[in-house]
Amino acid sequence: MGKAPTKRARKPWLWLSIAANLGLLGFFKYFNFFIDNVNYLSGAELQYMKFLLPVGISFYTFQTLSYSIDIYKGEIKPEKHFGRFALFVSFFPQLVAGPIERAKNLLPQFRRKVEFSVLNFTSGGKRIIWGLFKKVVIADNVAILVDHVYASPESFGSTSLLVASYLFAFQIYCDFSGYSDIAIGTAKILGFDLMENFRTPYLSRSIREFWSRWHISLSTWFRDYVYIPLGGSKNGVVMWQINLLIVFAVSGLWHGAAWTFVVWGVLHGGYLMIENLINRKPWFGRYMKSKGIAKWAGIVLVFHLVLLGWIFFRAEDMRDAWAVLCGIGQLDFGGFLAEGFPRGTFKSWWLIRAAIIIAFFILDTPISKIVIGQKIAPVWIKYGLFATLLAATLIFGNWGEVAFLYFQF
Repeated sequence: MGKAPTKRARKPWLWLSIAANLGLLGFFKYFNFFIDNVNYLSGAELQYMKFLLPVGISFYTFQTLSYSIDIYKGEIKPEKHFGRFALFVSFFPQLVAGPIERAKNLLPQFRRKVEFSVLNFTSGGKRIIWGLFKKVVIADNVAILVDHVYASPESFGSTSLLVASYLFAFQIYCDFSGYSDIAIGTAKILGFDLMENFRTPYLSRSIREFWSRWHISLSTWFRDYVYIPLGGSKNGVVMWQINLLIVFAVSGLWHGAAWTFVVWGVLHGGYLMIENLINRKPWFGRYMKSKGIAKWAGIVLVFHLVLLGWIFFRAEDMRDAWAVLCGIGQLDFGGFLAEGFPRGTFKSWWLIRAAIIIAFFILDTPISKIVIGQKIAPVWIKYGLFATLLAATLIFGNWGEVAFLYFQF
């Protein structure tokens, strides 16, 4: 590689590129949010602009930003072939919902000759089947109840609100990790390798570990391009905590132009601040290495901390989020079958679907390891497993028009 250009030579076009990317993202995604807050604070009546949000704008904006910043830092050289650069920006398997790829991983793959491979085809095909199962069998069936309850949370009791909140945690995991599996599998069939985006995050025993397993491409993006440039943990304890809050507040706002997303992000930042205060204690190190009851107690605790954040993430606005929290807090558990299901949807095969959902969460870890090649299994088990998953997808899948959740971001 040749000598990286100097900062002075790089600086003007870098900031122009960043400004253009952030300007487009800010205009389409946050203009009306800004107007709404100005109207609320000032009593003005500024008019909203009506336009459709480009699908996946946050994902390809961040992808192109990372490309520009990596060139500025001298980590990669500019791509001179416009076709390859355009392919990097618009690579269709992961264009609308990630994983957010880095140029240093994807661009070199576009420069090499790609030939059809039976191994890539079977590996990618199994990944797609697993992703489809998670999306249409788990996430989309669960969405029926979640959407019904969260559409009017004040109309439901504690049981329905609590069950819907638990189910949303599983819905968003299966929906988004399912999309990632489909994207990774599709790219694999075409001969390209995308980064892993999920590693059974609900088995984490700390919030830091959760974010090393959940939406990995986004968490590492914010780490490399926001957290570290802010100074990370190098400028004292106070600035360290402030940097964490800034990163997670921005991460929340990245997910959507609403205060519910900001609260979700700040909540996770607060969790990490608390962890930072205790992670140097000897008992915390022993806990992170523990097994048995201590391990599973930690996993349950972390899951419920994440679940609290998901309530804000799913609610339409702060009023609905507060209604869900107050409703659960009333501890009036009863009447779920009477009020929880949309009228006419509680059929006998819901029991079968419930059994499939329970089986999924028991088998999620071993199946995921088989899919990505971390666990070796006999050939007849592998193909029997994926034949079963495909059959279950065709029979029990909800094939209605249920968009991927992260298409809205």
